[in-house]
Amino acid sequence: MPRFRMTVEYDGTPYVGWQRQDNGRSAQGALEAAVLSLTGETVSVRGAGRTDSGVHAVGQVAHVDLTRDWQPHKLRNALNAHLATAGDSVSVLDVMAVADGFDARFSALKRHYLYRIVNRPSRLALEAKRAWWVKKDLDHDAMHAAAQQLVGHHDFTTFRSVHCQAQSPVRTLDRLDVARNGELIEIRASAQSFLHNQIRSFAGTLKLAGEGKMSVGDVRAALEARDRKACGPVAPPTGLYFMKVDYPGDP
Repeated sequence: MPRFRMTVEYDGTPYVGWQRQDNGRSAQGALEAAVLSLTGETVSVRGAGRTDSGVHAVGQVAHVDLTRDWQPHKLRNALNAHLATAGDSVSVLDVMAVADGFDARFSALKRHYLYRIVNRPSRLALEAKRAWWVKKDLDHDAMHAAAQQLVGHHDFTTFRSVHCQAQSPVRTLDRLDVARNGELIEIRASAQSFLHNQIRSFAGTLKLAGEGKMSVGDVRAALEARDRKACGPVAPPTGLYFMKVDYPGDP
């Protein structure tokens, strides 16, 4: 069966997350429904990573096996037409035919995420579901310095959800940078894989560093504690974006 790789964008606001669930609409379910409507085939669309309810995606990657050997651009356009008709907040940005050995999840070399904080006194109107609004002035340089304590190969027990299903809390974090552009603070994270709630846990802890409530040493101590209680409050999902996935052979 021909296998197709899709790059997908979605607004996570109306969904229970990427993964198909019984308690509400999902981005994965929207894509599978579009495939069914288009081809009559009941398929499983496999994603590169799960996102929680309210988390957005700019470059989620998924793969699907179909019986027909579609021209990629026609498949993209047809799926988008069905998604639009269904009123889904999902868009297929790109489709390409791939070898049977390609797996959106297991072939991934690195995943990239962005967390957005709007740091200003006034509440958000246009971006209320697109960023975390923080009123108190944040020191982004202090946040960045604290973030560097988390880069590298560590046991991230402190920064993962108690519901995380990963067998090991050990991960290698390749990048965790904090930068400011006006009132917008961006936290960018890159790794081969992440634990459940890891980036939102980072963001909540780094916010405390930006407020002066945690020092660089405190953040390092929290990491080394390997204790969920040492983590700052988990940041809301609205500011998190799944940006990109790297695969062998990609430019």
